[in-house]
Amino acid sequence: MTEDATGQARRGSPGLGWRWLLALGLLLVAASALFWIGWSESNPREERRLRGLVQDRLSDWFPREMAPEDGWYGVHSRVVPAAATGPRVLLVHGLDEPGSIWDDLIPALGAAGFEVWEFRYPNDQGIDRSAAYLAERWADLPGDRPVVLIGHSMGGLVARDFVSRLRHPVGEPPLAAGPAVSGVILVGTPNQGSEWARLRVWLELRDQFPTGQGRRFSLFAALRDGTGEAKIDLRPGSDFLRELNARPWPDKVPLLAMAGLLLSPPQDRSAGLDAAAAETGSEDLRRSIAAWWSSIGDGLGDGVVTLDSARLPSGALPIVLNASHRGMLVRLLPGDPEPPAIAPILATLRQWGAARVNGSSGE
Repeated sequence: MTEDATGQARRGSPGLGWRWLLALGLLLVAASALFWIGWSESNPREERRLRGLVQDRLSDWFPREMAPEDGWYGVHSRVVPAAATGPRVLLVHGLDEPGSIWDDLIPALGAAGFEVWEFRYPNDQGIDRSAAYLAERWADLPGDRPVVLIGHSMGGLVARDFVSRLRHPVGEPPLAAGPAVSGVILVGTPNQGSEWARLRVWLELRDQFPTGQGRRFSLFAALRDGTGEAKIDLRPGSDFLRELNARPWPDKVPLLAMAGLLLSPPQDRSAGLDAAAAETGSEDLRRSIAAWWSSIGDGLGDGVVTLDSARLPSGALPIVLNASHRGMLVRLLPGDPEPPAIAPILATLRQWGAARVNGSSGE
């Protein structure tokens, strides 16, 4: 080999070595990820305990940075009408919700004369921790009138756990001081669990990027939201859900569930089916696809929570709305019609308010 060829070989070997090291590193990362996924899927109880331990340690090491008192979390007043007389309303969002879920409901509640408050919490932590945090902040609400809780998605589980374990436990004294709860409305709540919780990491990205309410992304903002216990609590058959669903519900607190069902394809998909039928000249194709969509409706539910998952432990059937998981409460586009959950929510609040005045509910 000539001197030039030897020099070229020597000069080329470092590049080859770095490529091998990079490939080896990627393989190690992939192997570690696969091992973690396999172990966590087989050991959800141990994974939850580990995640809780990490959150506790972070709170011990960085108490200031991990404290939820950053102006975002807590109980916040949103609408206070001049002459509000009905029950006060507290909204509880779901898993990794950036805050836009209430954009249509809050104005509708205010226009109907209801006083509206919002509860924001570190929602990636265990659901029982979130209910305990609500108990800590419950006395921040004025105590002159009872409160109706409206929970979307996982927020409904937070509300159920808070009421049945802390505020109105059956046969036991309350563990949270403050106004009474005069009703709970669940919208798209996975009372029997949801497999979509396994995709929590993608929801976290949506939650942490800048929102219209001015929340900024930061490492500690993500850590304050919790270390992922919630996704384990949300799995069907989890320890949390078994305990929650076995706990008695107080008779004096009415409970209503609403569930979404994609009875027909979304508008854009329906238009696509119409166009395909027109191009092929086959109306049979259009009917066949529409029938197939309807046949999967029960299993699909609102796209995130199935009808079976929205079922209450008592067996009471939810009100079924033709909408997606978020579409029950918020418009996709400004020109869309009012979300279908708003009208029954307003009607239920009026009904419960009238019942309280007549002395048939509340404390």
